[in-house]
Amino acid sequence: MDRITLNEIKDKLDFFHKMYDAVRLIDPLHKKVLEYRDSGMISTKVICYDYWGDNRICDNCISIRSYQEDRSLVKMEKFKESVILVTAIPITNVELPAVLELFKNVTDTMFVGDGDYTKSEMLTKYAREINNAIIKDPLTLLFNRRYIDERLPADIVEATLTGSPLSVCFVDLDNFKAINDSYGHEAGDQAIRSVGEVILNYIDGRKTWAARYGGDEFLICLGGMRADKAEEIMLQIQNDVGKIGISTDKENIRLSLTFGIRTMEDTPITAAELIREADKEMYLAKKRKYHYGS
Repeated sequence: MDRITLNEIKDKLDFFHKMYDAVRLIDPLHKKVLEYRDSGMISTKVICYDYWGDNRICDNCISIRSYQEDRSLVKMEKFKESVILVTAIPITNVELPAVLELFKNVTDTMFVGDGDYTKSEMLTKYAREINNAIIKDPLTLLFNRRYIDERLPADIVEATLTGSPLSVCFVDLDNFKAINDSYGHEAGDQAIRSVGEVILNYIDGRKTWAARYGGDEFLICLGGMRADKAEEIMLQIQNDVGKIGISTDKENIRLSLTFGIRTMEDTPITAAELIREADKEMYLAKKRKYHYGS
């Protein structure tokens, strides 16, 4: 089943309830539970991720991916001491963005590998590891580019609805190519890893998060922060990175980074525009840095 229409939901909803532990309709962009009525679907005040009880947007949101890719997707999610199999099916022919979510507790019915199948630890461990592999950068343990594409639009919607500022910081490690060329990829990896460790010290994973954008570039999202506060944090990160020394056979390398910030406050801006403008600010900052030799 790749997609389902609104009429099919009306006919099959009772059937779905017989097979699954929980069934619901959600708007993956606004993170709201939808209510089905004869005239169609309406948005409720219920936040979809409240289901998991940790008051945070899901790191690996399958429904936004299902909606964006227009196809059915499945994932395993650890929930307390259980493992929940989540199926997301995009709904067509509706005005609101809509996805059908189906939840099934598979803790005692799905097994992975060898071990004691009377316990759930193995399956919960695999569920956590699989989800992390999808959204985490293995070198830095920051989030990856996929996570940016899924999380940033949701944060923009939330900031727009609540009237809160949202700052996106685009970060570039200075002279990374020269480090790789002169000292080898091992030194380059250590430099990237060290910057990631510094960044992790300044984010909480809820309103603030960070990802490796690609290569020597990082993106930091600071929810609820205006430009002045975002700059204050970025200057602290920049200062901490400047204290790092990477030891090589030739010499001790000092690291530095350049950043650019774009803050959304009163006027909504798309994720692509926020990233592009923060990247542009970073480029201008780097141009000033090397022009003035600072």
